[in-house]
Amino acid sequence: MTDDLPDLLSGPPEIAAPRLLGAHLVSEIDARTVRVRITEVEAYKGSDDPASHAYRGRTERNASMFARPGTLYVYRSYGIHNCANTASGPVGTGWGILFRGGEIVEGEGIVQARRRRSNELTNGPGKLCEALGINTDHNGSYLFDSMSSIRLEPGERPEMVLSTPRVGISKAKERPWRFVAATSAGLP
Repeated sequence: MTDDLPDLLSGPPEIAAPRLLGAHLVSEIDARTVRVRITEVEAYKGSDDPASHAYRGRTERNASMFARPGTLYVYRSYGIHNCANTASGPVGTGWGILFRGGEIVEGEGIVQARRRRSNELTNGPGKLCEALGINTDHNGSYLFDSMSSIRLEPGERPEMVLSTPRVGISKAKERPWRFVAATSAGLP
């Protein structure tokens, strides 16, 4: 993976999304560091994708999706879990990539304390956000700012990537825009 991460997010999200696999999503909150290797993502294509939060255009809630690539979009799913995406593609398109899962590289004890458990810590978008301490206060953060409490850093790309239909949605779920590192734990 190159050091020029913002370039990874150029182009359509279904092309950019698998490029994020292997990158590290890092949180430094309350002087505690957690580092997770991204192993699962999903692409969402704005007005061309009825499953996207940006399908009907820009709103106050989804404005971060229309910002520069690398802008964090955090929302509450069903009013329960925080989920995190990064804006991708040209500014104004509403394209995004959902961080769905990862493997803990650093800070497992912190993650266990945040999740109040010792298993299934980061295998889902809500679990991943809780593990990293990401909440809606982080919405709009820029992931490529070295001073940001939530940032994206280079990592080792997986040898193989699987493409599957997206999960947990009711529209356009047949699109094979879920990407999983084939070397990650918990694959079917």
